[in-house]
Amino acid sequence: MHGHMSRKSVPPGLYTAEERARRDATYWTTIQGVLAPLQFVVFLVSLALVLRYLWNGEGYMAATWSIVIKTLVLYTIMVTGAIWEKIVFGQYLFAPAFFWEDVFSFAVIALHTAYLWALFTAALDPVSLMILALAAYVAYVINAVQFVLKLRAARLQAAAAATHAPEVPA
Repeated sequence: MHGHMSRKSVPPGLYTAEERARRDATYWTTIQGVLAPLQFVVFLVSLALVLRYLWNGEGYMAATWSIVIKTLVLYTIMVTGAIWEKIVFGQYLFAPAFFWEDVFSFAVIALHTAYLWALFTAALDPVSLMILALAAYVAYVINAVQFVLKLRAARLQAAAAATHAPEVPA
């Protein structure tokens, strides 16, 4: 399998010791750590603008630009995340530890890209565009929860490893 772990050989924790060391050594981890909360803030602002437009018909351009910006941030985090995954796990996407998160990320990207396509081709009216954006945002929230749960699992794994580490004599 060219050095990649099969789905059946996923370590019991999220990271092997070598993967954890690579994760901690790369600046791409910091980049992901900055982009993820940034994307969430952009999402919250955009969500408010989209809901405002759907509620009272005001602010279409602001909502539209916010969705475009959210999509660009999503693309950025996906590309940088693939680089991070290559460094940590040895493959750009679908590493066993993040397989299902990556699968669902593609659904999120597909919905955001469908929004851009519909916007630039005028395939949908403004209300339909905003509803498509909301569908993309629901998928994004589900995907974000997947990643938060995975990060929590990694922290728990690290804490368990630290408590089970043999004591070093002084």
